[in-house]
Amino acid sequence: MIDRLKYVYEDIDRRGNVRLYFWRGKGHRKTRLRAEFGTPEFRRLYDQALAQATETPAKPAVGVTLPSTYKWLAQRYFAECAEFLRMDARTRHIRRQLIEKTFDEPITPESSRLFGDMPLQHLNARAVRVLRDRKLDYPEAGNARIKALRGIFGWALKEEIEGVTANPARDVSYFQGSDEGHHTWSLDEVAAFEARHPPGTKAHLAFALLLYTGVRRSDVVQLGQQMIRNGWLHFTETKGRARRVKQREIPILPQLQAAIEAAKPGNLTFLVTEQGAPFSVAGFGNWFRDRCNEAGLKECSAHGLRKAGATIAATNGATEHQLMAIYGWESPKQAAVYTRKANRRRLAGDAMHLIAPPAEPAKEGTNLSHSETAEISGGKEIAKR
Repeated sequence: MIDRLKYVYEDIDRRGNVRLYFWRGKGHRKTRLRAEFGTPEFRRLYDQALAQATETPAKPAVGVTLPSTYKWLAQRYFAECAEFLRMDARTRHIRRQLIEKTFDEPITPESSRLFGDMPLQHLNARAVRVLRDRKLDYPEAGNARIKALRGIFGWALKEEIEGVTANPARDVSYFQGSDEGHHTWSLDEVAAFEARHPPGTKAHLAFALLLYTGVRRSDVVQLGQQMIRNGWLHFTETKGRARRVKQREIPILPQLQAAIEAAKPGNLTFLVTEQGAPFSVAGFGNWFRDRCNEAGLKECSAHGLRKAGATIAATNGATEHQLMAIYGWESPKQAAVYTRKANRRRLAGDAMHLIAPPAEPAKEGTNLSHSETAEISGGKEIAKR
């Protein structure tokens, strides 16, 4: 019977419920018919949807983006925003890929309309929350969407782009409780990696370079013997290099020197592929991920080792400015994450005894040892003398 009604389709949801839709095909909106098939109410909804349906709208030519839409604005941002263009190539690639993936997402699960074609006046805070919440299981990815959208609309407001009157992403909060990011290695995990990859192996050298310099994986792949002078490592940070050159100097710890000497690297960079070529950043990350898996450390990564070093340093008493010098942070904000945790642990250790009830004073007539009696009455004995 349903097949006899033009444009009516069945859809079964994940719970097995049958849903009926009116849909004229690609390029048209799906309309849910919320009534039991065959009832007068169903017929009324069907006739209403049929009367409101229009012919298939004209489609833009391939490669042409409709003006004043979300996709149109994002493409202008990629081409014109100076702040975006000054980001390093990898950051630009990740940011662009993140946004472009949202273009082909449907506005609602039942809709054939896509976010990329959404008119700017309809892209409000509610729409941004939809894009965020689709990454509910990956909160960092959801927060990255908000951050990128705030940047796009913030730029559009400054440039007074027609159709942009507000920054809808500014009113959408980040997912909370997701600030941990990459897993921080524990001391047990550090020991497990060293046991599986002893000194002399390329994996151990990579581990030592990451832990005892605190560099990012984008920097570890460029480090080499020629950068060591008078016991110090001299290099230029890769991240943000297009905006500002940051020269770094880090002393070579004995543990790192021992790892270098054991591995005997003979190339321009300490770490090379099986073909003898320097690693790419992504290639190194994947390779080191495999070495972690070999040690049974499924949650560990190169970046997590950098965090482990910062945690150890803060626990041992490093100040925020010392952490900034070691890890190249420009603001105390990131360093404070580690010093706060270390201080909380230290304060808890110093104060936990205050929870215990005070010891009860000794009662009269209690038999005390000779040493205890002397300790209590020592003052009186000295006074008598």
